[in-house]
Amino acid sequence: MDRVSIEISQGVADVRLNRADKRNALDPAMFAALVRAGERLKSEPGLRAVVLSGEGPDFCAGLDFAAFQAMRSGDRISADVDLPPSDGPAKATGQRAAHVWTELPVPVIAAITGHALGGGLQVALGADIRIVAPDAKLSVLEIKWGLIPDMTGTQVLPELVGRDVAKELTFTGRVVSGEEAVALGLATRVAGDPRAEALELARSIAGRSPDAIRAAKRLLDLPRDPEAGFAAEQREITALIGSPNQVEAVTASFEKRAPRFTDPA
Repeated sequence: MDRVSIEISQGVADVRLNRADKRNALDPAMFAALVRAGERLKSEPGLRAVVLSGEGPDFCAGLDFAAFQAMRSGDRISADVDLPPSDGPAKATGQRAAHVWTELPVPVIAAITGHALGGGLQVALGADIRIVAPDAKLSVLEIKWGLIPDMTGTQVLPELVGRDVAKELTFTGRVVSGEEAVALGLATRVAGDPRAEALELARSIAGRSPDAIRAAKRLLDLPRDPEAGFAAEQREITALIGSPNQVEAVTASFEKRAPRFTDPA
């Protein structure tokens, strides 16, 4: 059985962690599957948006129990994963399993039910948007095992929740509900059926100009540097104005019809 399944329909990739009997826990095969799935989707023709979720009741309960057994002798199961080297900023396998979703050129929406703990939460943090069930359980759980978040979490968390809240969550490992996660900025919004809501949002995004969506993601993901950011903004808008998809967006709006966009090469 594949650890991660991918189904693509009308430009939307439905990506699911596929180890429900183990709460979609992270083992070497899951790490490898997440990285390979993300790498594949980077160049998927016609892709407009991605929904990332877990099969069964949980998103991802974190590291497989065997990983903690291995740590007692100083081993890291993610170090044993056989993958081609990365040319991006994330080099360690665990970091790549989370960061690869950030590197996709299209929006990624995580749909979170049940548990998203430790490494599982960090995978979700790689998404652009997180839709959570109100009773979902999220935690920066690594402190329980005498560890720190090492799958990009220390860098991403402060941007989302602020440095003080990031420290509190990391120092305590306390579990927060989906409702509190939204209040803290850890998640985007609550939904009774996060996957259905995420797929609906993804289909809505897929109906927009793919050039504009990709340009927006590039700009919104830039580090905070006003001079460089403002210059990048002008480069992107100059490239968009008068481009075929931008003209089509305007034309379709005036003609009161669905736009017919061309996917980027």
